[in-house]
Amino acid sequence: MAGGKRSEYMASEDDRASNFAQIPTSFGHELRACLRCRLVKTYDQFRESGCENCPFLDMDKEHDNVVNCTTPNFTGIISVMDPTRSWAARWLRIGRFIPGCYTLAVSEELPEEYQALCADNNVQYVAPKRT
Repeated sequence: MAGGKRSEYMASEDDRASNFAQIPTSFGHELRACLRCRLVKTYDQFRESGCENCPFLDMDKEHDNVVNCTTPNFTGIISVMDPTRSWAARWLRIGRFIPGCYTLAVSEELPEEYQALCADNNVQYVAPKRT
């Protein structure tokens, strides 16, 4: 890129970290999905940095919340780079979340106490559809 325009396109590491969810470091059995937003990361990633879409769940501060608010039982994974422009993200109702890896579906509901926490924070929670 000529003329110094490269700096316009190169966000700092801190900017990128705040605009994107962590990408799973492994795609084995340690993957978990957030029961509210369906973001997929490893157990350790949720424990260390929480859920980027659901900071009010305090997964990075209360490690029991990682077990209570995530599940290893989910179907499929989709990587979303630009949720606002992706028809798939809109169809999956993740168009307002930050870019990252998401599951197509979870079968478990967020426990009632955490659903109340969503309501207290004026954050919508949509329970998974029963089939």
